Amino acid sequence: MSGFFGVASRRDCVLDLFFGVDYHSHLGTRRAGMTVHGENGFNRAIHNIENSPFRTKFEHDIEEFEGNLGIGCISDTDPQPLLIHSHLGSYAITTVGHISNAQELIDEAFQSGHIHFMEMSGGRINSTELVAALINQCDDLVSGIRHAQESIDGSCTILILTPECIL
Repeated sequence: MSGFFGVASRRDCVLDLFFGVDYHSHLGTRRAGMTVHGENGFNRAIHNIENSPFRTKFEHDIEEFEGNLGIGCISDTDPQPLLIHSHLGSYAITTVGHISNAQELIDEAFQSGHIHFMEMSGGRINSTELVAALINQCDDLVSGIRHAQESIDGSCTILILTPECIL
């Protein structure tokens, strides 16, 4: 099981994000990550939390973070949030769910054009990267999210951070 959290604030949101993601730390035991957007763009940290709690892994990162928009994830599978740079612009994405037809979607992506995926240990493809690839097939983020949801068999909840908002 995994969980994610997002914050949009008029002031710096780093501590709110830190404690909001930490609240979900009982949902996953493998990876945790946070991304914020501020004056200097995106800032992200991902850590292994298999042998150490979330708070001790991120307490030094939050000293360097600043921004009024942020997302974070506790994941029992893939490292995330991921930073994506595509024709849709730059954004951070995190997902929670299980994509039953992942291999079919990967095969379709390879057949439809020049694309690549970062391979993880054991030859697995990060599910969040696959969702981003589906989103990037469209002309805007909203259409892309809709396309991803229509293409995925199983479940997938998506949280996207852009420089302007959280979707």
